[in-house]
Amino acid sequence: MGLTPKLVLRQSQTLAITPQLMQAIKLLQLSTVELSAFVEQELVQNPLLERDERGDDEFAGEAAAPDPTESDGVADGADWASDELETSAQAIADKLDTAAENVFPDDASPASLGPSMAGPADLSDRPDFESFVARTETLHDHLNAQLLVAITDPAQRLIGSTLIDAVDDNGYLQAEVSDIAERLGATDADVEGVLTLIQTFDPAGVAARSLPECLALQLRERNRLDPAMRALLDNLPLAAKRDMPALRRLCGVDEEDLTEMLAELRQLDPKPGRGFSSTPVDIVVPDILVKEEPGGTWGVELNAETMPRLLVNRSYYAQIDRKTLSVEDRSYLSEKLQSANWLIKSLDQRARTMIKVGQEIVRQQDGFFERGIEHLKPLTLKQIADAIEMHESTVSRVTSNKYIATPRGTFELKYFFTAAIASTDGGDAHAAEAVRQRIKRLIDAEAPDAVLSDDQLVKALKDDGIDIARRTVAKYREAMRIASSVQRRREKKALLSA
Repeated sequence: MGLTPKLVLRQSQTLAITPQLMQAIKLLQLSTVELSAFVEQELVQNPLLERDERGDDEFAGEAAAPDPTESDGVADGADWASDELETSAQAIADKLDTAAENVFPDDASPASLGPSMAGPADLSDRPDFESFVARTETLHDHLNAQLLVAITDPAQRLIGSTLIDAVDDNGYLQAEVSDIAERLGATDADVEGVLTLIQTFDPAGVAARSLPECLALQLRERNRLDPAMRALLDNLPLAAKRDMPALRRLCGVDEEDLTEMLAELRQLDPKPGRGFSSTPVDIVVPDILVKEEPGGTWGVELNAETMPRLLVNRSYYAQIDRKTLSVEDRSYLSEKLQSANWLIKSLDQRARTMIKVGQEIVRQQDGFFERGIEHLKPLTLKQIADAIEMHESTVSRVTSNKYIATPRGTFELKYFFTAAIASTDGGDAHAAEAVRQRIKRLIDAEAPDAVLSDDQLVKALKDDGIDIARRTVAKYREAMRIASSVQRRREKKALLSA
């Protein structure tokens, strides 16, 4: 039977991920800081976008930027902004599985503006406000200032500067003396001599190559580095294990002296450089606010300070559109208009999705808000997704890097999603986070002569109706950095004898 060409008509449905839809999905996972940076970039690139300068009173009550179909920012008759397209895009965004990491292409570089389509005004003549901000002194600055006073020889200053450059933010030297000597053409003795001098700089303990050396430098400054203390520093792992008998034997001291030596070590700084850390402190700005309302209900709203306020400059668009433009300029103008309106639609959709997820989390975890962490319920992304009729991956993106401010504190949205621990009586399961806190409270309340082992913790939890394995208790305890019962018993006895 021979093959013959023929025409076949087929009807099928396909899902097309447009750049605009990818942008809407991408915005869901951005944190407040990332979203602010993204919006700033769009304001620079798109001459039709502008900030909404209305006051907070006018803006109050809106979840996000105004609906483009109702604001002054939409050109009448725009085909792409039809209700049909908006509905289909939102439906696809709600149902789409966005778990694939390669769904987004690399961000395109900003297109240069043509000569007939001027971009933002030149900012070169404006004052640099950053120049008025006080400069924070770094650890390297602090050490180099002392180096200039302590050393006058140029060769030694070069060695000292190289050593300081190799000191990390915690104050530790992260290079070998022999490597620096070989790089500078110096001897190991020359580098060691300069290093010994730098180790006398402020803060005490700086430029050490290990924790024992760091602590030894601080003790030497206090004139407390005696042979017993040196032996203790040489055996710090035993101190971490609370093996007091072995430490007393190695240090040649009695129990009282060892207790005083350990107390002195606790007063030292294991990271002397952290006071000069150049890493900025991240300030958490909540995206969702929860407050108690009359009648025992919980009010959930978006934080207006984190919501970008954007409009499309319709008057500027009309002014340019009336002019005689080339085909390329008209295409550019149409592209920017479409991009501006899609951005506002995406921001609005992001805000609506966030408030939906936030409201459902509060509804599911009302016991936590009313009575505390012991009443935190097991919760999964799928439960929230099913309740608000969205895809699980969409909920995952919405809850990533987002924070909620509540009367009990500020939490990441992911905090409320926790695994389930079965109940011994077949009732409702317990949230893993609530079980962890229960373990911590049991350990905090234990007496020095009645330290609870993991098996005893399991029994206590089962008496409270929590069915949990011993290995799970050990895992939770170690995750909270709580020592074993043997180590806790040694520590408590040492404290009692102090």
